[in-house]
Amino acid sequence: MTPFGQKVRRLRDKQSTTLKKMATDLHVSSAYLSALEHGHRGRPGPGLVMQIAGYFDLIWDDVEELKRLADLSHPRVPIETAGLSVKATLAANMLAAKISELDEKTLDQLIGLIEGEDEMEGA
Repeated sequence: MTPFGQKVRRLRDKQSTTLKKMATDLHVSSAYLSALEHGHRGRPGPGLVMQIAGYFDLIWDDVEELKRLADLSHPRVPIETAGLSVKATLAANMLAAKISELDEKTLDQLIGLIEGEDEMEGA
């Protein structure tokens, strides 16, 4: 499941909406919506993200969060390291090779480390 799919599932559960009803209301197939939730399809386009935001009557901050999650939800992530250091290429390849072996705690630590770097860059 992707971060976007998890958020959509939580929104559906909160409103007691079935996947089939939501798909019908949005004029997409339930198979597509299910695949999107489970990360078997690429990230949703901006139009569908806005349709979903409207469907759940999300307010501005929640819409921005849904957009952010959609951007972070591509199940096949290319990492471009051309022109970067040898260590950057090594790190990207090691992460790709080992990501399936990392437990939730390690993933949380990795995400925290990356988010911490982003916060420090913005300071």
